[in-house]
Amino acid sequence: MNKILKYAGLLAILSLFTVALTDNTVFANHNTPSKRICGDKICDAQNGPDAEAEREQMRQQAKNTPAAPEEPESPEEEMTATEEAPEMGKEMVMEESFEEADLGSVLKLSRANVPATIPMHNGFYNGEAVYFIITDSSDKTHADTITKNQGWKVELAPPLANAPKEALSKTYMFTNGINGNGVHGFQGEVFTSTPAQPEIYSALTSHVHVTWNDGVTPRVLDSEQAILDAQSAGEVSLQDLKVVLNMPQIVWPGGQMMVKEDKTLSDETPYGGGQVLDIDLEKMTVTFIAHRGWGPDGRTIYYIVTDATPEMPANMMGVVSSPTAAKLIANSAAVDLFQFMNGVKGSGPLGFQPGIAASAPGDENYSPMWRISVIGWKDPASAKILETRADIDSIHKAGLIDVGLAGPMVGGDHIVNCPFIDPFQ
Repeated sequence: MNKILKYAGLLAILSLFTVALTDNTVFANHNTPSKRICGDKICDAQNGPDAEAEREQMRQQAKNTPAAPEEPESPEEEMTATEEAPEMGKEMVMEESFEEADLGSVLKLSRANVPATIPMHNGFYNGEAVYFIITDSSDKTHADTITKNQGWKVELAPPLANAPKEALSKTYMFTNGINGNGVHGFQGEVFTSTPAQPEIYSALTSHVHVTWNDGVTPRVLDSEQAILDAQSAGEVSLQDLKVVLNMPQIVWPGGQMMVKEDKTLSDETPYGGGQVLDIDLEKMTVTFIAHRGWGPDGRTIYYIVTDATPEMPANMMGVVSSPTAAKLIANSAAVDLFQFMNGVKGSGPLGFQPGIAASAPGDENYSPMWRISVIGWKDPASAKILETRADIDSIHKAGLIDVGLAGPMVGGDHIVNCPFIDPFQ
């Protein structure tokens, strides 16, 4: 059975993704072992199930699953894939169409989409309230401190320290003064932009400490101008820190992230229509959809999606459009994320096998910022299940797959903010 996959459908869905390949850049090591998800359980690196055992289980599943029955063509099946493409790192040139072979095998992960409830914080922008989450830190001390204060794991992401200034938004954080739920236990953070200012907004924030000077009675400062005025008056001191935090905004003056209408999750829940299931300003929580994929060694990982560029894929997924993220396209703060556009059918976002990440939380090269690329089998009928980064490298070297950037097909440099999280904490 052959199906013709049309180009228009691919453009609509290429904004979706699973997990990634990264650069080989080595950064400072995370000395504290992080918890990992093995199957549907949390385990540590020493005592958790062997990754190879999980991969073998998936291989047997693929072998034993009967061929899928023939179904009428749907919009998701009417997409194109690649016949030929340049080497990794170069733009992929798409052909009009190709014929997909019915392989008679399916690899679908269970619990492919699960809810993840994350604590929110309250800050300010120009005197108005902003609600946000904190998922990643370039600095271990801040990651540990925020984790303790909010009771939810902040991942260490050393590559974020390499992000250029143009890809960051400045955020003020108080080290003393009025008690509150700020990063350091005092008043809420003050932002210099929101998604309502897309040309300057970034979920990645530079770090400015605000400290009240001795003898001054502290008060709440709810805007950048108020902070600068207090500095001019000798009331506060400011200190720039080389710390970058991932602080996606959930609610801001005049807007909020899209809430998905259909809140029933299944293994087939589509990526479109929003990534948020619920925003609770009373409990100060937001519930995201956590998507399942594979880590670099075949272990299970989960991730959420908060913002993306360009605008087309961001709108498709129902997340914040963040054009400043395009500044990361050639920067080590972003790492490559690959998704499969043909081959073995499965629970991946394009209807084929799940993607593969070359880093995961706890790895020294982990980053939540992903540069989207795609993989296409030259002969879909000969496709095999790829489970690790080594698999991708080997098969690519053998000339069996094409690899290229998704940017040209979605209207620009394709960067997505998808923090890896533990949804079961």
